Amino acid sequence: FRNKYSASGSVAVMGKDYYKILGIQSGANEDEIKKAYRKMALKYHPDKNKDPSAEEKFKEIAEAYDVLSDPKKRAVYDQYGEEGLKTGGGSSGGSGNTFHYTFHGDPHATFASFFGGSSPFDIFFASSRSRMFNGFDQEDMDMDDDDDPFSAFGRFGFNGINGVHRRHQESLHTRRKVQDPPVIHELKVSLEEIYHGSTKRMKITRRRLNADGRTMRTEDKILNIVIKRGWKEGTKITFPKEGDATPDNIPADIVFILKDKPHSHFKRDGTNVIYTANISLKEALCGCTVNIPTIDGRVIPLPCNDIIKPGTVKRLRGEGLPFPKAPSQRGDLIVEFKIRFPDRIAPQTRQILKQHLPCS
Repeated sequence: FRNKYSASGSVAVMGKDYYKILGIQSGANEDEIKKAYRKMALKYHPDKNKDPSAEEKFKEIAEAYDVLSDPKKRAVYDQYGEEGLKTGGGSSGGSGNTFHYTFHGDPHATFASFFGGSSPFDIFFASSRSRMFNGFDQEDMDMDDDDDPFSAFGRFGFNGINGVHRRHQESLHTRRKVQDPPVIHELKVSLEEIYHGSTKRMKITRRRLNADGRTMRTEDKILNIVIKRGWKEGTKITFPKEGDATPDNIPADIVFILKDKPHSHFKRDGTNVIYTANISLKEALCGCTVNIPTIDGRVIPLPCNDIIKPGTVKRLRGEGLPFPKAPSQRGDLIVEFKIRFPDRIAPQTRQILKQHLPCS
């Protein structure tokens, strides 16, 4: 790699021209760089600009800003160009240490860090997350109507004022941090897990801030979810502030909501469980003993000496699920009966039944 110098003595940059990408001169100051990034990022944000090349342009703009907004990176780039910046063209003194730069590759993270939100639109309209108009004034935005991030959604007038987001004088960067809405997941559990209690391990992937308070990294974390005995469907288990972190937000809570898995034998009714026993018409009329399974794997013989009619219910007390606030106490196992009727009977049997069965 060799630098090429123009007649004026300035470096002719090889590789990407970050200044050209942002539309600024090589001598631009910090405010001019920020203003240029703000304008270009809003213009080419994929949420607004539907051109197929907008995503790549948006990424180039983010990379250019990432380099030029950092004095150390910019100094190396100005001297050695993109190739020198990324391959270690600039050594620090005689120590032999070499500066290497690699763009993190996520232009949306750069945008979120700069504007305080991954989309330019939720900043203005998500009143649950912030005040309604954390807008820019016209000078701060420095863009024409064609650059308006709201143009893809049409114009909204509030009290007859178009583009009210331009009028509000409060700086976006001084706005108060607000917490992101909770991230909710459904957690399916079996009745056996509710009966015994259990612990589930769930891996989440989230973005966290680096020590510099500006850049972010992606990391995995294991959450241990303790499910206590008898917890009912709909119980919420909350892990505070375990969501994505950016320079301008308070991380969301991660919330798991219990959902009962369908069971092959039982239906749940609060702390009670319902079991349906299938018996024949003969057993219903003449009596029988039905083996009833329980949640904890036992089998209870249930003598049925009386006639079992449709709708008959028997109750095995204390064989249901634990009470959430008093796990030593349990609900009941309710036995419902389904009577199997024969498809046909022999004429002789029919006559016998007519003789012996009552009419009412």
